[in-house]
Amino acid sequence: MSTPNKFSAQLTEDGKLRHLLRLEGLSREFITHLLDRAESYQRPAGDTPARDTILQGHTVANLFFEPSTRTRASFELAAKRLSADVLNLDVNMSSRIKGESLLDTIYTLQAMQVDIFVVRDASAGIPDFISSNVQSQVSVLNAGESDVAHPTQGLLDLLTIRQNKQTLDGLTVTIIGDIAHSRVARSVSRGLTIMGDNEIRLVAPQGLTPDMGNYPGAQFTHDINAAIEGADVVMALRIQRERIKEKSSLMTNHEYLQYFGLTEERIALAKPDAIIMHPGPMNRDVEIAGAVADGPQSVITQQVRNGLAIRMAVLAAVMESR
Repeated sequence: MSTPNKFSAQLTEDGKLRHLLRLEGLSREFITHLLDRAESYQRPAGDTPARDTILQGHTVANLFFEPSTRTRASFELAAKRLSADVLNLDVNMSSRIKGESLLDTIYTLQAMQVDIFVVRDASAGIPDFISSNVQSQVSVLNAGESDVAHPTQGLLDLLTIRQNKQTLDGLTVTIIGDIAHSRVARSVSRGLTIMGDNEIRLVAPQGLTPDMGNYPGAQFTHDINAAIEGADVVMALRIQRERIKEKSSLMTNHEYLQYFGLTEERIALAKPDAIIMHPGPMNRDVEIAGAVADGPQSVITQQVRNGLAIRMAVLAAVMESR
């Protein structure tokens, strides 16, 4: 019998998904199942969106204690397309601002028969804390946690890569930007490690170097050109100025584009069929040139479309664990 890991609480005894807190603890087979399910919810542009009744009669509460556009909108649409009742908690109007504890808020909503909490918070450990205090029939989904994890973003990135490369094994993936504060980089790197033997290259300016203990097996460099050369996938990240305490040493936008931005000249160093990714929000002509973001190798819009499908798949999966 294998030794349980600290993320085993995500799964039920029969291997179904109860919570999604991290990608750690999920097998390659389980992630593949989620990616396949997400694809089953996709329809061509212009067609009627896919719908399901698996969440009919159930309630999803989106608790976003940190600003979000894409993630919040896609979780809301995903829940509605699965026939759920959806509650969006406005943090600026919530009792948490008035001094109510987080658990009191959770217990109040739980008493209203909320079945799934979708949680985004700037503080580390909040999704885990909530998941350890909810009733057995309630699920918690991590929609972005400090600089720790963003599992559904990791899944949608894996889906996007698989759709374009027909594999998640044997790839060279370069991630560029504010790696030190990026929950996206941590989640997609973990997912790539689970899914196959992939070479992960991390690039960041001085002062934004990550703790490499969070990226087992990855390579780090400050040399963006060397990191892009021969890559199958190139992902740019936003500088998270809101998380950086010492801002005086940061480059100007022009300097960043010059030294660490994805330009057409740099993209030419990657493989001819390399894809260009960005999790958003995207600052054009800072971390990525507009011509690259809109170019033929860009799959940024595809990432957004895949985000909705992945969140439908995750919501449906946790409902099956009840």
